[in-house]
Amino acid sequence: MQLRLVSWLFIIGNLMEPVGSQQEQQQEQEQQQPPSRVRRQGRTNPNMSQPCPGGCATCSEYNGCLTCKPRLFFFLERIGMRQIGVCLTSCPSGYYGTRFPEPTACTKCKADCEACFNSNFCTKCKNGFYLHLGKCLENCPEWLEPNNYTMECNDIVHCKTSEWSLWSPCTKKEKTCGFKRGNETRIREVLQLPSTKGSPCPHTSEARKCVVQRKKCQKGEKGKKNREERRKKLKRDESKEIRQENRGRESRRQNREQRENKSKLQLKKKRMQDKQQKLHTITISTVH
Repeated sequence: MQLRLVSWLFIIGNLMEPVGSQQEQQQEQEQQQPPSRVRRQGRTNPNMSQPCPGGCATCSEYNGCLTCKPRLFFFLERIGMRQIGVCLTSCPSGYYGTRFPEPTACTKCKADCEACFNSNFCTKCKNGFYLHLGKCLENCPEWLEPNNYTMECNDIVHCKTSEWSLWSPCTKKEKTCGFKRGNETRIREVLQLPSTKGSPCPHTSEARKCVVQRKKCQKGEKGKKNREERRKKLKRDESKEIRQENRGRESRRQNREQRENKSKLQLKKKRMQDKQQKLHTITISTVH
């Protein structure tokens, strides 16, 4: 009986020795590994042989990121026939970020939106649509007019003019004497040119008949002095026409500069979006 007991103890001791030696070897290997290697292995997903890409909370080897770390947006990126999950700080063009109540993710804009702030507010429309109050419309409302340059619905601008000037002195054949019935005139200036659907500008000059007490022209008034007055009046009329033309040119120049500045801002914004897209592509390629 004692011999059997001794043999059983010997067999149990031999079975436990390899297990203990394996545990000791594993502890020695972990102590020899660098701390950074141990930490990286701690982040590795059980379904992957490599650590998760940057920004991923959980991931798989075939589908990429499954969930993202806080403040990052989950986005399905198409690579060929596959869709790989990635985590981004901002959503690409054509998508908007949602945080609550759904998990943080990039959601696609409406079909007619090229860029949007959320599901109900577009910031840029696709070709063939006009932007108005965050909506993309095929045709602008009747009280607005389409701008084919900015692809937006703008307010209709009507012509604006100044008040009428005072009536000029009564004249006849450019003279102020030697007659009883003549004509007097008044003018007004254009302050705002109309848009395409705006009301056109009215006439800018008026004339009416006038009656004055006849007075004799002084001696020599019909000669050199009269000619000088006619020349001065012609110069004044020419200067008024030049001023009106200059104001019209200035108004057109300001409108052109406004359109050019708006075009430059849109081009700058598009370049920034292209730059962000390139950086996004480089980041993804670096991660993969």
